[in-house]
Amino acid sequence: MDIRHLKTLRMIRECGNMAAAAKRLHLTQSALSHQLKAIENQYDSELFARKSRPLQFTALGRRLLALADEILPRIELADKDIARILSGNTGRLHIVIECHSCFDWLMPTMDQYRDAWPDVEMDLSLVSSFEPLPALLNGDIDLVITSDPDSNTDIAYFPLFRYQSVVILNKKHPLLEKDVIEPPDFRDQTLISYPVDRRRLDIFSRFLMPAAVEPEEIRHAELTSMIVQLVANRRGISVLPSWAVSRYVEENTVQARPLGQDGLWGTLYAAVRNEQKELPYIKAFLACAKNTSAQSLDAILDCEEQG
Repeated sequence: MDIRHLKTLRMIRECGNMAAAAKRLHLTQSALSHQLKAIENQYDSELFARKSRPLQFTALGRRLLALADEILPRIELADKDIARILSGNTGRLHIVIECHSCFDWLMPTMDQYRDAWPDVEMDLSLVSSFEPLPALLNGDIDLVITSDPDSNTDIAYFPLFRYQSVVILNKKHPLLEKDVIEPPDFRDQTLISYPVDRRRLDIFSRFLMPAAVEPEEIRHAELTSMIVQLVANRRGISVLPSWAVSRYVEENTVQARPLGQDGLWGTLYAAVRNEQKELPYIKAFLACAKNTSAQSLDAILDCEEQG
């Protein structure tokens, strides 16, 4: 049994006779007769009551028509779905963020994107117990928001924006007397950070570790708002993106100072598999993320600007 045989039987039923069905199927009547004969030979039974007017299907014909009615719509639906997937207008977008403070702009991005691309299945999770880039390569997830790109040529990185990391301090902290905070200033401090491997945090990898400086104590907190409150309550100091704390600084909940004379600047990227980077729904999300972050965040720079 072949799919084309089921399509032929269904067309014969729709047309009521073989001549009209052959025309609709772009077949000669001889080719159509050969198809039907092949089916009858396979089951050693006839498909039609011969010389019946209108054409009457036998029990075998009716059973095969029932099979056609069950299978062909599912195949046609799958063909449509596959065509949409290959066109890049639908698909899956499972996003993982390494940057804990990204929720402020990523949620509005997802809301705006969902309205424009309702057929894309979206999900969001935060890195905790797994490595996101291997998961991206394996196809378990589809996009990673990261500030720590690697050199794997199977991953494409799209810069979203540049940002400056700053130290946030209690309003009466002695370090506020300084215009710039240097690595040695951390030696007698409790540093509050996200629960992320320190190698992924710029404050360690690019500022403290090159200077061989270790804070007196390290404390972890999951949420940006929690970190800010801990700093405000004199439980320690923290280093966060300036855009993540600008509201708290404006409200005078905490104060901020730059790191080093040149500041500590980083770039936030969206990482996707190379094979998917040209898909329309992926490109649309990247554009939406750049536009939304530019509109909603203070103190960031376009990646072509210099920090």
